[in-house]
Amino acid sequence: MALNRLASIKGFKPLVAGNSFVLGQHVWYRRPDCPRYRSLASKASESPQKPENPSRDLQVEANASSPSSRESSANSRPSGDASTSSIPAVSSSSSSTSQSMPPGWEDNPDYNISAFSQLPHQHFGFNQFIVINEEFKEALRQILWHFRAPIRYAFAYGSGVFSQDDGQEPTTWSPHPHPPEAVKAWQKGGGKMIDFIFGVSFTQHWHSLNLTQHRDHYSFLGSLGSGFVSRIQDRWGAGVYFNPYITVNGTLVKYGVVNLDTISRDLSEWDTLYLAGRLQKPVKILRDDPGVRLANQVNLISAVRAALLMLGPSFTERELYTAIAGISYLGDPRMELPAENPRKVANIVSAQSTNFRQLYAPLIDNLPNVTFTDPRCSNPDWLNDPNPDTKMEQDMDPLKRGNMVRRLPKALRKKLYFQYQKKFAIPGSAFDQVMNESKDEDDQSFKRRQGGDFEQRIAEQSDLPKVMGDVIRNTIRWPSASQSLKSFFTAGPVHSWRYMSEKVAKSRQRRADSPEKE
Repeated sequence: MALNRLASIKGFKPLVAGNSFVLGQHVWYRRPDCPRYRSLASKASESPQKPENPSRDLQVEANASSPSSRESSANSRPSGDASTSSIPAVSSSSSSTSQSMPPGWEDNPDYNISAFSQLPHQHFGFNQFIVINEEFKEALRQILWHFRAPIRYAFAYGSGVFSQDDGQEPTTWSPHPHPPEAVKAWQKGGGKMIDFIFGVSFTQHWHSLNLTQHRDHYSFLGSLGSGFVSRIQDRWGAGVYFNPYITVNGTLVKYGVVNLDTISRDLSEWDTLYLAGRLQKPVKILRDDPGVRLANQVNLISAVRAALLMLGPSFTERELYTAIAGISYLGDPRMELPAENPRKVANIVSAQSTNFRQLYAPLIDNLPNVTFTDPRCSNPDWLNDPNPDTKMEQDMDPLKRGNMVRRLPKALRKKLYFQYQKKFAIPGSAFDQVMNESKDEDDQSFKRRQGGDFEQRIAEQSDLPKVMGDVIRNTIRWPSASQSLKSFFTAGPVHSWRYMSEKVAKSRQRRADSPEKE
């Protein structure tokens, strides 16, 4: 009765409606996946002081990956934002206590895990979280929130994120129309387009949502629908669909879309090395996925083994990191063109030596046949030493190197075996037996990957570095070439011509600068 009387009072209903609207707006803008709320929360949590425990802060970054409510409803796989607030440190002592690997973690990895707690180790994969400027990292994350389609895994890479010692004079020119101050400050001395890779669970569904929101990001292929776009992505090249020269939040970006299964397969098996090669160099992970983190750790330790098989008994950190960074460029057709800088790999290593050390030092500490021998390594300050000339040694015992051959990624290992079948003139039936023994699993269970007589014989060959290089080159050449050809259609003729023109202009500038430096 009282409610009926209140309802009959003039102005009661508008008052209730107004209060409901205000309350609804408050709840909506305080939801966990709201960009405004996330930005405010991130700024409120920033600390101007450097934490006393770097390894603890690295744990905070890795564990900051929490599923957002909006994306969790669209997909079953978890994701999150990887955030950082300090400089991490990796050393022999830290890796032995917080980053050591449980025995046999590589033998039967489950790339379909759905939670970070299912990873082999509490601190597993922390070496993958490279620290960059906090404000610049937040600017990159805000770009991701511009997309309504669910992004499960994301990283930014390339010279727009990590500097390269290319020797060119700084310039004030920037390709970004109206970038945030953080982007301007980070790319001081000359702005560059920022490259992203977006890992998604369902390719066609993602493109359908993104075409609805950002039809202008696509070339003429977008008019053929998400089904056609997804088929072009998955069946051509390396399984990546790039949209270049896109302006988001005033920043010029290029983003590639790839299925999570494609990422995990390439990281673990090296079937194309297109994505695995990019992640073998320092990247900034912005959203994480437990399965991809596991696969990438396999990729990183595989890169160390492949590089060691191409090196001698004594070498330096620089030589090791140069061999690793050069893996993805061995068969890249762009490196054979005059438009590409022939010193690109050396420039990357010189400018990012401490980041390479963070990626690989914990893994090197867990390998039994390679070690740092330089006395400087006992000094904690060595971790941040930009000089990568630390001395290293590896055990050339055929038994241990045979084990490394056996633990190479499956697709690459198979191609390497075929090369030595021809050299050793092994009959087909005998080689089939070798291949069966080298399988990672049989009908009953997974096998422990340990080298046998065939692998030890390969490890003893003096031409192993050359054969390894040829196998890697043949692995990369066709996927990379077909991906470049695909980009002509996915980017469109105008953007493709712009890209090539910029490459040629850079090449001419390098040639013009070279005589002056000499």
